[in-house]
Amino acid sequence: MLSLVGGQAADRYNRKYILIACVAGKALIAAALAAASLSHTSLIIPTVLTAAALSGAINAFLPPAASAFLPMLLPREELPQGIAWNSLAFQSGTIVGPAIGGLLYAFGPAAAYGATFALLAACVVLMLRIRAPAQAPVADARTIGLIIEGLKYVWSNKIVLGAISLDLIVVLLGGAVALLPVFARDILQVGPGELGVLRAAMGVGAAVVALWIAAAPLRRNVGRWMFGSTIVFGLATIVFGISTNLWITVIALAVAGGVDMISVYVRQSLIQLATPDAMRGRVSAVSFVFISASNELGDFESGVVARVIGPVSAVIVGGALAVGASTLWMRFFPQLRRADGFEALPSPAQEAKIIERAVVETRPAIDAK
Repeated sequence: MLSLVGGQAADRYNRKYILIACVAGKALIAAALAAASLSHTSLIIPTVLTAAALSGAINAFLPPAASAFLPMLLPREELPQGIAWNSLAFQSGTIVGPAIGGLLYAFGPAAAYGATFALLAACVVLMLRIRAPAQAPVADARTIGLIIEGLKYVWSNKIVLGAISLDLIVVLLGGAVALLPVFARDILQVGPGELGVLRAAMGVGAAVVALWIAAAPLRRNVGRWMFGSTIVFGLATIVFGISTNLWITVIALAVAGGVDMISVYVRQSLIQLATPDAMRGRVSAVSFVFISASNELGDFESGVVARVIGPVSAVIVGGALAVGASTLWMRFFPQLRRADGFEALPSPAQEAKIIERAVVETRPAIDAK
């Protein structure tokens, strides 16, 4: 509910201080969880639920500010490579973080939460040292007006709309991570250790590809790379559904994670470079809403379909539909398919004209609201 509000806040206020406030808030949540784990058991459940709600509220403001802040720190021509390094850091944390957390938990939950608090506090100190240029001012300082302008821009920019919606539909149809425990137990007939390998496979594949892209960024035919990666994602999902061998399944998941990394890299680069700085927070917020919807609703869809037609059929059908959706999107969004390189996107000199046109077109709707 707060994501669009978080997006307009990232464009209206200082993004650096929004990030600092969000990370500091998460540090306080970690401290509260550490204290609750050492206190009476009756406090644990209410604290966990409160922490989840507050963390969700913070996540409405953190991703838009972070996505919009990165382009302010890098030259335009280096932004795609910076996005790749940022994705590599995220994927590495996704793989290594739970392992370190599991080791710390051997000393009790307070140790894991305490380490989280210390790391987040260190992040606050490091972010205070960042010097960023001033961000572009917004043309309208009203909350509703800013949100409407952002939605209008996403709808009118077919490259941005196509990239965001493609991720939504492919992950919604082809995502099957929620069914991994079922496949491990009933299909592959393996235990918790092997399930851990299955869960890590996509992250490992994504990290390897992120390292490759960071070292040798994609320069040409980026639209085709994006559509090709979503098609391969669907095909890898089908192999995952068919396989009854653990290591074939692991390879299929690693491939799916790797090509998904390509899709994420191209999508984020296109969105960031095709969006004026004064609108990056709002566009990133819309993208975040779509990503969250695809992940959460995709898990829900996988579970419901698996209950009706079985897990294997559910995964195979989902993968096939992801391939079909990618093919349709190539027809629906030819501008995205024909995107040759990031350099062809609007330059800073053109951004002022783009945002001015969006404001003029949106003014009647804002005044009516």
